[in-house]
Amino acid sequence: MGEMENFVELSSREFKRLKELSDKAVAQVSDTQFFQALSVGDNSIAHVYKHLSGNLVSRWTDFLTSDGEKPYRNRDDEFTISNADSYESLISKWESAWKILFDTLDSLQPADLERPVMIRGESLSALQAISRQFTHYAYHVGQIVFMAKHLLGHNWKSLSIPLGESAAFNESPEAYLESK
Repeated sequence: MGEMENFVELSSREFKRLKELSDKAVAQVSDTQFFQALSVGDNSIAHVYKHLSGNLVSRWTDFLTSDGEKPYRNRDDEFTISNADSYESLISKWESAWKILFDTLDSLQPADLERPVMIRGESLSALQAISRQFTHYAYHVGQIVFMAKHLLGHNWKSLSIPLGESAAFNESPEAYLESK
C-alpha cells in the first residue's frame, strides 16, 4: 500500500474522529443550548454547525473538478439563524454534508492527491486541500466542544480521559476503556 493510499485512509479516519467529537458534544446539550451563544455577538453551536455544513458541501462537492468555493454558497448566511433553522434541519444538513466528504474520500485514488484543486481561486494539490480542511474543521470542532462543555458546566461528560484518571488509563488502557 502506497503512502498516498495511507493518507486517504488516515484522512477519512481523522475526519470521522472530528465528526464524532462534535456529535458526542452536541448529544449532551439541549436543543435550547444548541442555539445559545455564550455572549452577545458570539456564534452558537448551531451557527458553527450551519457554517461547517455549508463549507463541507462547497468544498467536497465536485472536489477534483470545480472550485471549492461554489458560486451558490452564501457563507454570510451560514452565520445567521433563521426560523427555518430548526435543530432537526441543521442536524440533517450536518449529516448530509459529512456524507459528501466521506463519499468523496472513498472515491479518491492515490494519484488524485497530486491533482490540482482550486479553493477560492487558489491552486492547491488535493493533498494540500485535504490538509487545509483538517485544520479548519478541527478549529471549529474545538469551538463546539468548548461551547458544549461551558454550557453544561458540571454536567459535562468528558470526551477524553477525565482529569485525574490518566494514571488509571496508562496502567491498563483496555481495562479502563471497558469500564467506561
